[in-house]
Amino acid sequence: MFNFNDRVVIVTGSGSPKGIGRTIALIFAKQGAAVVVADMNLEGVKDTVNAITEAGGKALGVELNVTSKESVDAMVSKTLEAFGRIDVLVNNAGISQKVTVEDMTLEDITRIFSVNMFGLFLCTQAVVKVMKNQKYGRVVNLSSVSAKRGGGVFGGAHYSASKAAVLGFSKNLAREVALDGITVNCVAPGLVNTEIWKSLPEDAAKNVISGIPMGRPGETKEIAATIAFLASEEASYITGEEIDINGGSHMD
Repeated sequence: MFNFNDRVVIVTGSGSPKGIGRTIALIFAKQGAAVVVADMNLEGVKDTVNAITEAGGKALGVELNVTSKESVDAMVSKTLEAFGRIDVLVNNAGISQKVTVEDMTLEDITRIFSVNMFGLFLCTQAVVKVMKNQKYGRVVNLSSVSAKRGGGVFGGAHYSASKAAVLGFSKNLAREVALDGITVNCVAPGLVNTEIWKSLPEDAAKNVISGIPMGRPGETKEIAATIAFLASEEASYITGEEIDINGGSHMD
């Protein structure tokens, strides 16, 4: 697909078996990258690293709490110690919660923003410093269709707001670092065929699918392939953009 030989890629949230992070890590490894598998779930980290190395790829597993600056700084240090550089950061780690605004608490919205936005900020800030010194880098942030259409799939208003914040943050950062050889882009997935989707009751699942013109959820490999493109040399003149991957459930 793309050539990532000699490139070092960090993928946050890539230990969980429930989301798309593991697929993202595997796609980059398959294309020749050394992949840093970063997650709070240590068992999941080991599983992802094993999947990469058993396929002949190169991977480093790191325990990461994106809400902790100390944890983020330690991840960056371990990456540089192992590989000497950081070429790509994929900010995939995120959480959601289904709750109405009426029932939402301040603790709820703080927790969602702490991971989805503030954690993304900490990881990006730490890695961009390295990329500036290299005069090269790619940052790909995961937003969501919920940020653009105001929910309607998973999560509450606080989730939609946090993912909308990711879009604004990314566009501003893209302007700041463009002359440093760094691009910053977003993907906004819609419904994806993960364990979370499979756990929905049948009636709820049918209702969500009815709003997707293509009549199906996306596959994790479809999201991962788009992310790999944005991180590739082929996308060198694309920055500050967002790519919708939602089967037509939102078009703009």
